[in-house]
Amino acid sequence: MALADPSAEGYSAVFFMDGIDVSRQMRATEFDAFLDGYVGLSDLADTEVRAVFVQIGTDLLVRGLVFFRIYFDEQGRADSHWNIPVETLAGKGSAGPDMGAGPIRLVCRSLCPEKRYKSDLWDPDMTPGSNHFQTIRKAVTANHLKFRRKDSSEDQIPVLRTALGKPDAEVAAQEATAQRNRLAHMIREQRLRIKTLQSAHKDSMSAIQREHRLEYRAWQEEKAELERSMERARLDSSKARKRLERRDLQVKELRKQLEAARASVQEAPQGLEEAAQAEVVLLREQLERKQREVDNLGKVIRDLELSLDETRDRAPDEDSLIGHLKDQKVFLVGYHAGVGHITLPFNDLRRYFDNPTGYAAEKCGISEPAYRRWLEHYENPVCRAPGKKKGQTCGRPVMRVSQPADFEPGVHDRCDQHASAE
Repeated sequence: MALADPSAEGYSAVFFMDGIDVSRQMRATEFDAFLDGYVGLSDLADTEVRAVFVQIGTDLLVRGLVFFRIYFDEQGRADSHWNIPVETLAGKGSAGPDMGAGPIRLVCRSLCPEKRYKSDLWDPDMTPGSNHFQTIRKAVTANHLKFRRKDSSEDQIPVLRTALGKPDAEVAAQEATAQRNRLAHMIREQRLRIKTLQSAHKDSMSAIQREHRLEYRAWQEEKAELERSMERARLDSSKARKRLERRDLQVKELRKQLEAARASVQEAPQGLEEAAQAEVVLLREQLERKQREVDNLGKVIRDLELSLDETRDRAPDEDSLIGHLKDQKVFLVGYHAGVGHITLPFNDLRRYFDNPTGYAAEKCGISEPAYRRWLEHYENPVCRAPGKKKGQTCGRPVMRVSQPADFEPGVHDRCDQHASAE
């Protein structure tokens, strides 16, 4: 897309907005250079910017505005797939507020002449006393881009106007017409404000619903993980109980054998007494050995439980590397996409090293599977809809979602073609 250069009909500029303030201004030709990838903006790396295409008349008054979004990648270069025809849209804009030269041509999310570009636009703030239109008007008046004002010859020739000689009816008609125009202008502004407020409310509701879905999904996954943990603990407990029952049965069987041996010793002839006594001793040793195994098994179970509790609460040894780092107040910092640099508390080091990805997902406020799906999209933002051949995907580039919590599988990893098909 080639933006218009300054011409006899006026000028074109692009303003980058930060809240309601203009953070950066550039001529249309400068913005063309960003779109062509010749230069980048390092301070806008991996950022979606709210921008405004401004059409300015030769009298340095605003004639048209297009409120659009544009993404800058990790190198600060404009998205190469961005192709919104802002100048064409400005020519089709609806009537907007009067910014000094009559109602402007306005294109925003609530007033979009072509619905396919609606998702790439945004609505301005129309709060009375402090809004985007007043900020843009002040920026154009300040003229930091050094546009040359071209005054018409009529403005340079003083003309004395008077109502003398005009009939009262004609003056009254002109005043009525002016009053109707003012009322119509106020009605248009109020309708526009209502539309932008409705759009903002809809976006807010969508964000709340998306957050609720994410929280509900994370809760479901956490619940499933707890149920799996409980099931594993139940199985382990059942196995230990069965082992103890087997040991008890063996002990009871040995006791029965011992009692039977004692009885046989008492009933046996004198010649067999020594052999019976030896068998009794052997059975007693086996019984004691089994009893010791049962006692040792219970002790091992108790020791493991105590060791687990101590390990969780144990501070680092004084001579260990972690202990020296803690004494010297050295902080460990990890980096993960979507959350940035994380300062790791010493109490979280074991949990972090056991599962760094899960730890980063927790810091993002989402589950680990959801974070992994976002990370796959973040590292390779392409359409993952099924391709024509089995086992293949579409693979077309899509807009990268920089925040894990905003990512929705099946929505943000679909190109325009598959998104519309679904």
